Amino acid sequence: MSTDEQQTTQEPADFVIGRHPAMAAIKSEQQINKVFIQSGLQADVLNDIAKIAKKRNLIVQYVPKQKLDRLTDNGNHQGVAVGVAAFEYSTIDDLFAVAKAKNEPPFFLILDNIEDPHNLGSIMRTADAAGAHGIIIPKRRAVGLTSTVAKTSTGAIEHVKVARVTNLVQTVKQLQEQGLWIFGTDMNGTDYRRWDASGAVGLIIGNEGKGISPLLKKSVDEMLTIPMVGHVQSLNASVAASLLIYQGYTSRHPLGN
Repeated sequence: MSTDEQQTTQEPADFVIGRHPAMAAIKSEQQINKVFIQSGLQADVLNDIAKIAKKRNLIVQYVPKQKLDRLTDNGNHQGVAVGVAAFEYSTIDDLFAVAKAKNEPPFFLILDNIEDPHNLGSIMRTADAAGAHGIIIPKRRAVGLTSTVAKTSTGAIEHVKVARVTNLVQTVKQLQEQGLWIFGTDMNGTDYRRWDASGAVGLIIGNEGKGISPLLKKSVDEMLTIPMVGHVQSLNASVAASLLIYQGYTSRHPLGN
């Protein structure tokens, strides 16, 4: 692809907080600036983090809880914060390369203006568990790769490639030209339990409140719906995404194969 969304971009430097995200960060190839561990706090996982960090020749600093609170803006750091270089975005071509390396037809998630970092982190976690080949997000009016996303993803941010694009509609058209069938979510559509995602597919998850934007909806090849019989007629974006992602996984990896 030759559009400007293929440029690799980064967020400002940030902290990865929490024990599992911190461990994933120091085990990854991401550039680490410094590891901060709460002094006087005894926990095996914190000792393991320190040992691995020192083996990587990373700077490990033991600090009072008050300093960790300040560094993390009073986040739930669990006694550890890892100062990381900016989170790096991938290109659409990188996502195709992941699918090719696994010898699988592409399975991409396209997130339309997801604004809650907890939703993005949770979606990344499910995407990693189900073997999706990458996530596509817009540059504007949507959350990017932040420390909150990293913590919520519990380490998945180190394994799931995320491409950030200027125009989702244009990107979807390019994906269709490369053989992907694009599915969206709507109140009216095919029951998601009948969805066969065994080919090259892209799944659009809409905004938490507004759903898929009208212009993007016109680009969708087929709509999927999640039947609901209770009093609440909508689901959290990450919950809906999880159901659909695992239906995709089931159709791509049927029992007995």
